[in-house]
Amino acid sequence: MNALPERLAIVVVRDGALPAGADETAAEAGGAVLLTGTGTARAAKELTAARATWTVESAQVTPGSLAATLAPLLDDVRVVLLPASPDGRDLAPRLAFDTGRPLHAGAVRCGTDTADLSRVDDALELRVRFTGPVIVTLAPGVRGVGHPIPAPEPAELRVAPVEVLDAEQVEVRAPEPETVELTEARRILGGGAGLVRPGEDGAAVLRTLTEVAAWLGASAGATRVVTDAGWAGHDRQIGTTGVVVDPDLYVAFGISGATQHTGGLGRPEHVVSINTDPHCPMTAMADLGIIADAPEVLRELDRRRRDA
Repeated sequence: MNALPERLAIVVVRDGALPAGADETAAEAGGAVLLTGTGTARAAKELTAARATWTVESAQVTPGSLAATLAPLLDDVRVVLLPASPDGRDLAPRLAFDTGRPLHAGAVRCGTDTADLSRVDDALELRVRFTGPVIVTLAPGVRGVGHPIPAPEPAELRVAPVEVLDAEQVEVRAPEPETVELTEARRILGGGAGLVRPGEDGAAVLRTLTEVAAWLGASAGATRVVTDAGWAGHDRQIGTTGVVVDPDLYVAFGISGATQHTGGLGRPEHVVSINTDPHCPMTAMADLGIIADAPEVLRELDRRRRDA
């Protein structure tokens, strides 16, 4: 068996599909990643930040059994990192219990001796220092992965699965658009300061944006100005100080396109800008620029939603 390194990312795979944050977590662990679940060999080919890859294939994804199977492999691993994806959040506390380690959830950065955790609605960072081996979950969309590197050939770890009393999977449902994490959203409607007129209730306007987005099968995001004003939660903030997204479609309502915001957009396939300024950076980068009053466009969409 190949010796596992001091820092290791563990990523749960379903049917060969990597979860959000897989490459970020691999990069934070120095490129060392262990894939577990179903279709791990196929998923290994999709990693862009891995320098060394191990796989532990299982018949199905059950967090209790996976934790009991993986725990004996981690004796020499000081820091175990998991993406804070749904499966990562399920596996992490079970791994912590089976290995007798503390769990630090919601990290935005993690080294060998410390982790920075996001707290109080993502508006506060708390640094913790490790005194021994730990389990850490990394929030997706908070760091880049650098330039892609060729996927290494994975080393298969052959271990006997450990059967334990576990939750039975009945069905896996797609998340509702209004609650899905922005890092996983394929369509996003973003709201900026230009969406809220002076004297208006900004929180109510952003609620309307969320409802219209859900009607269109999309999620709602926001700029830093909007989240700093308290009109939307910081988990909805897109940008270099928020989350990094990579949707198929991004529709910007009243967003000028500051570098801090556009730096978190990834590479959307299509960008639509709704703004009264035809020369703003967001309209310049858009595939379609609609020169119109963003609040009025949102009101018209909301009217059509209500009449539908």
